[in-house]
Amino acid sequence: MAAIQTIANSAITSKKHVKFHSGRGVVAMTDINQIDEGSTFFDNFNYFTGYDPSQGFVHYVDADGSAEMNLTYATSTSATLRVDTSETNAVTGRKSVRIESKNQYNDGLFIFDILHTPYGCGTWPSVWLADPANWPNHGEIDVVEAVNQAATGNQMTLHTNADCEMNVKREMTGVALSTDCLNSTDSNSGCGVQAPDNTYGQALNVLGGGVYAMELRDAGIRTWFFPRSSIPSDISNGTAAPDPSSWGTALADFPSTNCDISTHFTNQSIIANIDICGSWAGSTSVYNTEDQCPGSCTTFAATNATAFEEAFFEFASFKVYQASS
Repeated sequence: MAAIQTIANSAITSKKHVKFHSGRGVVAMTDINQIDEGSTFFDNFNYFTGYDPSQGFVHYVDADGSAEMNLTYATSTSATLRVDTSETNAVTGRKSVRIESKNQYNDGLFIFDILHTPYGCGTWPSVWLADPANWPNHGEIDVVEAVNQAATGNQMTLHTNADCEMNVKREMTGVALSTDCLNSTDSNSGCGVQAPDNTYGQALNVLGGGVYAMELRDAGIRTWFFPRSSIPSDISNGTAAPDPSSWGTALADFPSTNCDISTHFTNQSIIANIDICGSWAGSTSVYNTEDQCPGSCTTFAATNATAFEEAFFEFASFKVYQASS
């Protein structure tokens, strides 16, 4: 998502020391810095309000409005963020939600347990990290992102200022889409990696979702994906130290060879939102030609409220691990 961080449940009273893997091996002990789960999931996030910075056809609603409209809610087992499905004539944009973590990170291991991903014509959902006030100078990491029917799976992308390229040897199972991360290249497409079909949307949801794990370190940025049936025990048991060195080849690999990660990615907040239309999902070449969606994106979004019934994220938890200081 071109255009934070807390994972601290109120029940947690002390930090757990766990291993953090930088580069290819264990280099330090870490603290579990944030756990967002259960009924307090949204407590550590701010709500962005107003129109969308990416020309999306939405009104982002504040915390009170989201609760009143049932756009965000949490139970003991999950948290939901969704698009409004009640307004039948949303001529200035459909109501939706964008949350940004209060904490910011320069490094860490980020674990996103996702039960349901949004999809459908006009949708542009994302789970990403950025410093919106200093974009693109502080970089952007798209961990989960897709548009419209999302039939081709998840796309993981970096967006930066100058001098960040991925035209080097990489260890990953995903398919590189482009190698220049500069935001002004190819309409800010960034340096993306395409994942298989079953990593997002309806194909993922019917499997019960899964876990995305993203490692941000000076040596590079890596992302893994695990379907619900194959989540490593050091993630699923909730107590052991997650050990990326035991997870196999990453789905996406962005090494620091030709990109100084420490200077291109700073003060990163965790952001989750569901945009509508906008510069990617709403473009004619994508909305109509690639995804075969009807009419114009904004007209469809304004008048077809029930078309957004699958446009919701359901999160089991977000967790962040950082090296001890």
